[in-house]
Amino acid sequence: MEIHDVLESLRDGKISVPKARKLLSLYSIEKIEEFAQIDVGRKYRKGIPEVIFAERKQLDEVKKIVQKTLVKSDFVLVSRIPKQDYKKMLAFVKRNKFKIKSGKNTTTLLIYKKLKNTGGKIGIITAGTSDIGIAEEARLTCEAMSCSCICTYDVGIAGMHRMFPVIKKFIQEDVDVIIVAAGMEGALASVVSSLVDVPVIGLPTSVGYGYGEKGVAALASMLQSCSLGLSVVNIDNGIGAGAVAANIANRAKAARN
Repeated sequence: MEIHDVLESLRDGKISVPKARKLLSLYSIEKIEEFAQIDVGRKYRKGIPEVIFAERKQLDEVKKIVQKTLVKSDFVLVSRIPKQDYKKMLAFVKRNKFKIKSGKNTTTLLIYKKLKNTGGKIGIITAGTSDIGIAEEARLTCEAMSCSCICTYDVGIAGMHRMFPVIKKFIQEDVDVIIVAAGMEGALASVVSSLVDVPVIGLPTSVGYGYGEKGVAALASMLQSCSLGLSVVNIDNGIGAGAVAANIANRAKAARN
């Protein structure tokens, strides 16, 4: 629908205010000089916040995008900030009196004015300590989308007995979806999927060496899994895993209400 059609339909009572807002969000683009066009309506259209991929961007560009986005939104994710810019970014955020959520072993930041915790519940586990940074990207995405997360790290199949108390807790807490981050051969995602009755999102990480190095074996293993109920995102795509998980969890929460 064109903008005037949306407004006429709203005037005539053919569509609701929330429906009109969602349709109008298709036209919500903020242009920043000649280097960025921000999709500020994405959170209304898709339920997913704006994400700034900071890698290979100039620090001044990232700062301008953050400031412009936070005029229209309560939060923004900034992923993969170059290490040499990370402390400068923290100082910039504090200077502008925004709030920050950070993660362990990651330079991704959730920058916000206010956050809600009104969504679904998500379990996040990693096979090893080396997978934590990517899992933390997923956690920050889920929290940006109003979900609560239960996180447990380093429970891979090299010591499978570590996993069972975690799965028991997820079941007791009635999580809506589980994210499994694993490198090397990536087998943990299949094992978890075989034990639970909620969707599992496999998040292969680039941890590993040898024949299937850089996450290739983990991705192939998860894609080839015999365990039904397992979906897979790309290697190291913590943001993507978090977005899918939060959408599932939030729809599940809405259906219960």
